Amino acid sequence: MDAKVFDRGDIDIAWCPGCGNYAILRTLREALAELDVDPRQLVMVSGIGQAAKAPHYLRAHVFNGLHGRALPPATAIKAANPSLTVIAESGDGDMYGEGGNHFIHCIRRNPDITNIVHNNMVYGLTKGQASPTSPIGLKTPVQVDGVHLEPFNPVAVAIALDASFVARANAQDREQTKELMKKAIAHRGYALLDVFQPCVTYNKLNTYQWFKAHTYYLDESHDPRDRTAAFRRALERDRLPLGVFYVSPEKPTFEDNAGLYREDPRPLYQRDIDLARLRDLVQSFEAGT
Repeated sequence: MDAKVFDRGDIDIAWCPGCGNYAILRTLREALAELDVDPRQLVMVSGIGQAAKAPHYLRAHVFNGLHGRALPPATAIKAANPSLTVIAESGDGDMYGEGGNHFIHCIRRNPDITNIVHNNMVYGLTKGQASPTSPIGLKTPVQVDGVHLEPFNPVAVAIALDASFVARANAQDREQTKELMKKAIAHRGYALLDVFQPCVTYNKLNTYQWFKAHTYYLDESHDPRDRTAAFRRALERDRLPLGVFYVSPEKPTFEDNAGLYREDPRPLYQRDIDLARLRDLVQSFEAGT
């Protein structure tokens, strides 16, 4: 499939020239095309932020939610129609800050969705204050003396919670990132892909050159089934590993555990609503029983 099938055409893109978001958008189009994903069966879900605009620049169905609230509707969309390819895509502030609680519990539920996070270690939309992943010492218009909080480590947290697939990429490495996207999208269960990408306007520390100098790729000696080894890699700081950190043993998805399709394979939107049962349920809540 030609990646142009996912191109929205000549539209205004509200990102700064040189932003790492462009590379992620182009790479995702290519990954979806190589996986032969039908745009009519693709749903992109996002919250608020510069990265959260990415789904609007892609030919697909889009649900744009509240700040930090991309994962709950993504979970519901997949549960309502398991035939869809569902990708929640947003930034480090949206997913790990405002959406941090949803991030943790989405991992626990294990819905069959892909979670792509643009991680530029700063809030780009709201003019450059520190995000949860900002490194110690980063000076911003708000943190004028530099960040002093320990940065949130999404990869380590995901592995600690036994996420079913955990990987990290560097947006400027297009081919490697594309392969990681394909693996994440093809994986059955919750798949986290944290993608390093520079913010050329507000983050003058974590630049293209910085990411190149401070990252390396996990080699074949790393066993992604070894959770302890994966967690140890996730804690490395001097040079940050890229690649697939962890793949958990196959386990039931949220849709499996909900039992929605054990007796009826039809997606929920094709089923008739049992108004009597719905009325009884509402009344039971009203009665407190």
